[in-house]
Amino acid sequence: MQRVKKGDTVEVLGGDDRGRRGEVNSVFPKRGRVVVHGINLVKKHQRRAAGVTTQSGIIEFEAAVDLSNVAPVCTHCDKWTRVGYSDAGERKVRICRRCGNPLD
Repeated sequence: MQRVKKGDTVEVLGGDDRGRRGEVNSVFPKRGRVVVHGINLVKKHQRRAAGVTTQSGIIEFEAAVDLSNVAPVCTHCDKWTRVGYSDAGERKVRICRRCGNPLD
């Protein structure tokens, strides 16, 4: 089970965007990276390729952030938290380590 899932609200713990919150767009568990909406914006200079209808010019997009630099935000206590796990019935559930409420 993953600590951070797509759709979670996370807070950035380190880097230039430290303290900012955003929603997870995608997770790359094998690479240990996560893309968060509005966080780690980078600019890329792109030119038009022959035969391809892509946007040319300066493109701004969200780059991936290391998974160790983000932490999920609990909806109940509204603080970033470490993730614990609990066997609630037939399935495993992620829980907030601060208040004990489920994150799912």
